[in-house]
Amino acid sequence: MDEEKSSYINSVNLNSRTGFPYLVLDVVDDTPSRRNPGFRVMHWHEDLQFIYVAGGAVEIRTLRETEKLSQGEAVFINNNVVHCVQRVGSCHYNSFIFPAFFLKFYDGSPAGSLVDNVTANEKITILRIAPESEWQKKILAALRRLAALEKDKTAFSYTYEVLVNLSCIWLTMCMNMKIPSGLEADAASLRVQKVLRYIDQHYAEELTLSDLSKSASISRSECTRCFRQCLGTTPYQYLLVYRLSKAAQLLKNTDMSIGDICADVGFQQMSHFGKCFREKTGLSPRDYRRAGRK
Repeated sequence: MDEEKSSYINSVNLNSRTGFPYLVLDVVDDTPSRRNPGFRVMHWHEDLQFIYVAGGAVEIRTLRETEKLSQGEAVFINNNVVHCVQRVGSCHYNSFIFPAFFLKFYDGSPAGSLVDNVTANEKITILRIAPESEWQKKILAALRRLAALEKDKTAFSYTYEVLVNLSCIWLTMCMNMKIPSGLEADAASLRVQKVLRYIDQHYAEELTLSDLSKSASISRSECTRCFRQCLGTTPYQYLLVYRLSKAAQLLKNTDMSIGDICADVGFQQMSHFGKCFREKTGLSPRDYRRAGRK
């Protein structure tokens, strides 16, 4: 699992260094309530995540699975699972991100085993939650309550209500979910993993489709087919957004010049870099850097 994760973006909880590391994003189409690059690339995080679809539809992709969620449905995404959230047309969803220790009550608690049984099981990746049974409806109602709580985070009971709702969701899910049998990676996902690992190591270089396909010992057409099957995109488009994601990190976290960043992430021309960055974020590289430091 660690080797598999190394080729992807580690998305860090924006509230991870606060006293209450709980993050809720209210996302309309591709615009979250907390401004971020919005790149739809495969990523992972150490926290647990629930997504509730308030309107429209979204697609959740992992390296081996795809779940399409419609309005009123949700998904649980386990920690350390490489995934991507993509909208299907117009959509509105809430993303709830929090650390597993929220659910354990205290260090050494016997309740911790009910958490570890899920979070430490690599066979449990994502779980679709639809209003098809009473226990699923109970979880969906609790997720809606969590979304409503965000309207007044100054309420004295806010943090306690969040923790109570999360614990109720977790208990309901664990009492009713089925532990999946072993999942073997298919040939396409193994090929894509090889290419993504190559991209992570060489994205700063001038790469062609031939270079990418050779990294997995497959033809260019097979490389494109595998990417479309597993990630719903082309190798070139994935490479582009991966480079832009790396550029966004450098703009936010370093004082490197924009020209140096452009070259460092593999763009040959500043004009092309600026055009692509604006298309993905709605901001120029310079404006993105300024916005991140306000």
